[in-house]
Formats: sequence, C-alpha cells, structure tokens
Amino acid sequence: MIEWGASGVTLGIETSCDETAAAVVIGGGDIRSSVVASQVDVHATFGGVVPELASRAHLEVLTVVVQRALEEAGLTFQAPEVPAIDAVAATVGPGLVGSLLVGVSEAKALALAWGLPFVGVNHLEGHLFAALLDHRDLPWPLVVLLVSGGHTVLISMEGPGRYRQLGQTLDDAAGEAFDKVARFLGLGYPGGPAIEAAAASGDPRAFAFPRAMLDEGLDLSFSGLKTAVVHAVRRSPEASNADVAASFQQAVVDVLVAKALRGAEDVGAGGLCLAGGVAANEFLRASLSAACEELRLPVYVPSLAMCTDNAAMVAAAGWFQLRQRGPSPLDTGAQPNLRLPLLP
Repeated sequence: MIEWGASGVTLGIETSCDETAAAVVIGGGDIRSSVVASQVDVHATFGGVVPELASRAHLEVLTVVVQRALEEAGLTFQAPEVPAIDAVAATVGPGLVGSLLVGVSEAKALALAWGLPFVGVNHLEGHLFAALLDHRDLPWPLVVLLVSGGHTVLISMEGPGRYRQLGQTLDDAAGEAFDKVARFLGLGYPGGPAIEAAAASGDPRAFAFPRAMLDEGLDLSFSGLKTAVVHAVRRSPEASNADVAASFQQAVVDVLVAKALRGAEDVGAGGLCLAGGVAANEFLRASLSAACEELRLPVYVPSLAMCTDNAAMVAAAGWFQLRQRGPSPLDTGAQPNLRLPLLP
C-alpha cells in the first residue's frame, strides 16, 4: 500500500512531445491544478508531430501554462516572491529532444531561482502513476498496460519505483499504428480518435486482419497489421473506411487485452491498469473491463484527462522519486531515449 503524504507540494512540467503541461500536486496524489495546452492544430496539417514546430510551440506557451497552473492552485508567481511549493519536477525523457529541453530548462531555472530541489522524471514512469491519481490503495503487484503513440509495454508494478518489464512491442507502438492507418485512410490527425470515430459505424468482422503473436509470450507486434490494412484496402478499394477502421481497431484491442490478461495471470497480479494515450480509446477500455470482470480481476482505468500526456502524473511520480531517491542534479539533461528503471 502506498504511503500517501499529507504535505509536499510539487510543480510538475511536461513537454516530452506535443502537449505543453504544468500541474500542482500535493502529497503525490491531490491534484490542485492541471493545465494542458494542445498542439493538435499546429501539427494537423502535416499528419503528425513536426519536432521543430513542437519545440517552438512549447517555448511560446510554457511560462504562461506554468503561471496558470500555479494560479489555479492558489499560488503566486510574482517575482521576487517564491510560491509555496517544495519541489519542481519535469519530464527528462523519453521524448523529442527539442521538446524535452524546453521543459527541463524551465524546471531547472525555476528550481535554481527558488532554491528548490529539481526532480527529473521518466515519462513512462509518469504514465504508471496516472491510474494511481484516480485510484488509491491499489493491490500490489499491478500489471500496467501502457499504450501510447511512442510506447506499448506491459509492466509489473510492485510499488512506486519497483517495475519489471513483462513485454513490449517489437516494432510499431499501438498508437503509432493508429496514426499510420488513419493517415493512410485519410481520416486525419490525431489517428487514435479518428480511427475510433470511424470505427463506431463500421463492422469489425468485415476484414480478418492478423493478430500477430497472439499466443506467443507477452511481446507484441503491430507493423504487420498496418501492412495488412494497406494491402486489404488496395485489394478492395470500394471498402468503407468505417469497416476498415473497425476491423483494424478490433485486431489491436484483441491483442492488447489478451497480452494484458496473460501478464496479470503470470505474475498473480492483484489488478490490471491501463495507461497512456491509447487508454483513452473507449473500445479498449470497455473490452478490457469486460474481460477483467469475467475473470473477477480488478481493473483500474484512469480518467481521460490522465490518459494523455499531462503534468499531474509527472508531479506525482516526481514526489515519490524525491522521497525514494532524492533530487536530481541540476546538470541533468534531456534524455530522448531514456529507459524505464527496472528491477534487476
């Protein structure tokens, strides 16, 4: 059981990709503010995130986003006054190096100016804390299915800071596959919501798309599924986007649910959690919940606000990291390929 703190105010900053976010969290779990500035309109024309544009957009709005998060939490941001916070946490990786540098630089500057500890947070670890912000006193170990545009990984979480990797995608992440298929079908960006919207009126049995590695261990693969969609559409150009999207979404969800349940069974998990941007997909949420209910396995699904990139999860992870491992050096830099710290 987590020992939640009654005090300890953390300012979190998140700029790993295309969301500029800041949040104030007390005691690792009490969200006092969470502000997110989206860049969807900036990148929609290009069908995906343009790193240089993302970095510039972060530069333009981050200070305003931080100020708003502090104000919504009832804290001051007027120099030379120091707001009543105890630490500044920021995502240091993984992510786009230019985007990361903006958030890391701002967080370190604030920590230095205010005389506060700086905590560099792993973005993936932040996502592991997302469900904890909505659900307290979870049974350990938990298996977390973390699915996003850049990552698809199955983690056994024995407690804060205690993680074992059970499986991961060997090629495309699930969210990346959603984006690529949506782009191929001309459904727009971001791909996840576009596929989900199109699939709502489609037949998930219209195409028998492959479920790669469905019965093989806990690793995953979605590259072949993406290719199968391309070939199917070229063979049947008259097929409706709705049917293609529904069949594709069904194939992805079938694999994700099967792997998550197998992982939970392998480690004797006390519950199963979803995390990451793809966790906002209602079909995935419903399918996993139904499967877990049938097995009487508790399932913990974060709120939609905690699925996508946000700074509340960064502040929560930073608060626990500060207690367990202490502050990060001020010479900590952006680490675009940072790996999740795993138990030996």
